[in-house]
Amino acid sequence: RALERVEQTSNPRGELRTVVRGADPLLERAASALAGGDLETAEIILRKRLLERPADVVALWMMAQFAIALTFTKEAESLLRLAIEIRPDFTPVRIELAKTLERRGAVSEALDLLDEVLGREPDHYLAKSLKAANLSRVGRFDECLALYEDLLAHHPEAPGLWTSYGHAMKTMGRSDEGVNAMRRAVEVAPWDGEAWWNVADLKTTRFTQQDVELMLEGLNRDSSDKNRVNLHFALGKAFEDLGDREKAFSHYFQGNQLRRQSLDYDPDEVSDEVSDSSRFFTKAFFEERRGFGSPSPEPIFILGMTRAGSTLVEQILSSHSAIEGTKELDYIWLVVREMGRMAPGYYRRLAALSGEQLRAFGEQYLGLMRSHRHEGRPFFIDKMPNNWLHAPLIHLILPNAKIIDVRRHPLACGFSNFRQHFATGQQFTYDLNWFGRFYSDYVRLMAHVDEALPGRVHRVFYERLVSDTEAEVRNLLDYVGVPFEQSCLRFYETDRAIYTPSSEQVRRPMDPGKKDDWRPFEQWLDPLKEALGPVLGAYPNVPDFESD
Repeated sequence: RALERVEQTSNPRGELRTVVRGADPLLERAASALAGGDLETAEIILRKRLLERPADVVALWMMAQFAIALTFTKEAESLLRLAIEIRPDFTPVRIELAKTLERRGAVSEALDLLDEVLGREPDHYLAKSLKAANLSRVGRFDECLALYEDLLAHHPEAPGLWTSYGHAMKTMGRSDEGVNAMRRAVEVAPWDGEAWWNVADLKTTRFTQQDVELMLEGLNRDSSDKNRVNLHFALGKAFEDLGDREKAFSHYFQGNQLRRQSLDYDPDEVSDEVSDSSRFFTKAFFEERRGFGSPSPEPIFILGMTRAGSTLVEQILSSHSAIEGTKELDYIWLVVREMGRMAPGYYRRLAALSGEQLRAFGEQYLGLMRSHRHEGRPFFIDKMPNNWLHAPLIHLILPNAKIIDVRRHPLACGFSNFRQHFATGQQFTYDLNWFGRFYSDYVRLMAHVDEALPGRVHRVFYERLVSDTEAEVRNLLDYVGVPFEQSCLRFYETDRAIYTPSSEQVRRPMDPGKKDDWRPFEQWLDPLKEALGPVLGAYPNVPDFESD
């Protein structure tokens, strides 16, 4: 979220237009096209310019922006490195390369680039902000907080800085200071929807009627859709606090509806991917590749649906002396992209990979994780819920890794997601029907994995974990292969950085009542029930899925 706020503050499209304004009419047209999303026009102009002037640094920078818009990260990185070779002092290129490197997990190199910028321009606001966000990403919190405090000393009226500072405090467990910083952001910008949502997202603060009136005033002002989305989600939480469930659901619904309008999401794509994966990753396929991949036993993958209890399981395991918790990281997705998942013929190429090639991909993943491991423990956790889509591939490249599927009642999980406004991604959560289909596809793929790889995945049901904690924790630790430690039952006492929205909840003992907090809203969940189909009635078991 901090990195997203930096992106918003930097406004790269606006920066492009500022750099080229008045200097070059052709590049000014290209900048306007990029800013307006007209990628075809931008590409035509930039290719023509680079054919004529291949060393035009600004054109290279803009072509990198074009490549980033198309998610061609490697191509963008090559263009930016070339631009730096030609003109080492052009700061915008170094900034963009730092952001590109961070996106593919090369945080250390990104920090080096930002330090180079700050060596020449010590007060560069964007470089400092990016550095602080990246320091938080790799757990260097003392440096991160010092940088935010320096920035706030010079920019005390910047709500985004207060919010980022508050998130860093919250992640470290300094909750009261985090709340104060979030509230300071609201004071600075009383109609800023993001500032209000960040207070709501703490999950531990209760809103007042005065807060509601300020947020409603913000809604009545002429504000952007993004601001209104944040305000609606914050108002949903506020009306829940005040006991008005009908108004709470109304604002959650409006926030989701408005957010959904900006999304390009097709639930059929996930269903098709699950079907393709189930047909390809058969029991026979895995038998033929027994012993392939990296033999490392170090990774513990916690996956499943968002808001299902994965942070709780992570906190329990991270309380063990042999297990290090990290955070939600997209490194499996980066490896999948490297394997050509987005290009035609993916499964054909995957089938042709040798044992050594699969091992190399496993080692690549382990290498990406090294910058997040600071404690030297034998095992580490990767808690990216959406890795369920890649569970078969995880086994293929890391056959000795542990895979833990955390599952929660579909209505409880669905409503929890419906009232959560995510910083990025998780598009399926903004429509009850979409969520129901996504949940069903998740259950369908994991049922296939259970059939193709019996016993490979350990499943934790949230409701059982809450009601019979010790037995479930012992089963979990047995699966991981470590002895029971009492500290895992006192997980709320473990002092560690927690990056997810559930951070404050898992720093407290479990509240069994929380598992049913969706029930007062059940009357509005019919679209979710319909989309879930037989998965709902079968829970916690799995219905018989028709063969793909």
